[in-house]
Amino acid sequence: MALFTKERLINRVQNEMRKGGEIHLSANAKAQKFINESVNEQRLFSTKEYDIFLSHSSDDARLVAGLKLELQDLGFSVYVDWIEDPELNRANVTKENAQVLRTRMNQCSTLLYAFSKNASQSTWMPWELGYFDGIKGKVAVVPISESTSHTFDGNEYLKLYPYVDFDTMKTINTPHIWINESADTYVEFKEWRNGTKPYKRS
Repeated sequence: MALFTKERLINRVQNEMRKGGEIHLSANAKAQKFINESVNEQRLFSTKEYDIFLSHSSDDARLVAGLKLELQDLGFSVYVDWIEDPELNRANVTKENAQVLRTRMNQCSTLLYAFSKNASQSTWMPWELGYFDGIKGKVAVVPISESTSHTFDGNEYLKLYPYVDFDTMKTINTPHIWINESADTYVEFKEWRNGTKPYKRS
């Protein structure tokens, strides 16, 4: 099993942009183009239910766009606030913004916490994590690794939560994401979402 890396996520955004013939754009412009193209479609679904609420730092736009695409590739619907609700201003911590996010979290089955170097500076991420853990409890950390890695040790309160990685199921040769409590205690994401806890493998 492997963690998501910065390189993998950036490459995923670049591949999406290449499909549209926009590979010459800068990385930030590519992420913004992807965002803009998603906005009109997503705004049609104000009451849509999502598999995943993706909690993240706004400084990780490219990585978050790549992670959203990776998760969508696996068949999951993903809520990202500045894509689905572009009128929100994450720089402002207001009751109105908080209420929109509460409503959106109530529409999501799980919360994945995109852990990066920028995550510790986020105003919203700890609040989103605490709120979602309190209402649904289906919270896991997605470590975004600087280089190829296979384990995540966590830090401080994030050690309380399982972490996400990906691997190919040998029996059907398709990629899946996994929820891990440790290197030998894990469960497939869909099972975890439906209530199965990670269990120890021999």
